[in-house]
Amino acid sequence: MSCSLVSRLIRETPLILGSGSPRRERILRDLGLDFLIDAPRIKESVLPGEGPREHVLRLALAKARDVAARHERGTVLAADTIVWFDGRILGKPGGPEDARRVLRETRGRWHEVYTGVASARASDGAEATGCEVTRVLMRDLSEEEVDLYVESGEPLDKAGSYAIQDCGSAVVTRVEGCFYNVVGLPVVRVCEILERMERAAARS
Repeated sequence: MSCSLVSRLIRETPLILGSGSPRRERILRDLGLDFLIDAPRIKESVLPGEGPREHVLRLALAKARDVAARHERGTVLAADTIVWFDGRILGKPGGPEDARRVLRETRGRWHEVYTGVASARASDGAEATGCEVTRVLMRDLSEEEVDLYVESGEPLDKAGSYAIQDCGSAVVTRVEGCFYNVVGLPVVRVCEILERMERAAARS
């Protein structure tokens, strides 16, 4: 059954997920929503002097616009998530040793997860964006625990070298804010953005 709390906000169908992330797809599937998937084709880069909020909002909107330009109708939903630690972005590790380094560096310490969310309507170009920030405290892992987690292979394709929704739940001590933001798609923020799109359409 579709989640009517969310589906009522999608004024122009189809809903199009502008992402190739299986985690974002899973969140929308769990909501029972029907949607298409069209991964964006943009180059992701960090601009000089760009802060984490500006970075994720810029990329999320670029993704939404890129996908919307390929469709005549539909509501595109796109997102960009980063891990922000000690004033820098922690991307996906370059390999097992890099993952070990990141986990050693972040263990016992807080970091922030930023997700920029953007929606773009293909028919008229209407847009809305928003940003969610969640603080995460990592557990003070032992060297053996770091090695075991890296050997599982899970950290190797994850920003910040962990996946909170899977085995990585055992390496996190505390979450302040939206859990789904850490997974990659803050559902309440998505609803807020879709509501803004709906109100703007009603006034037009």
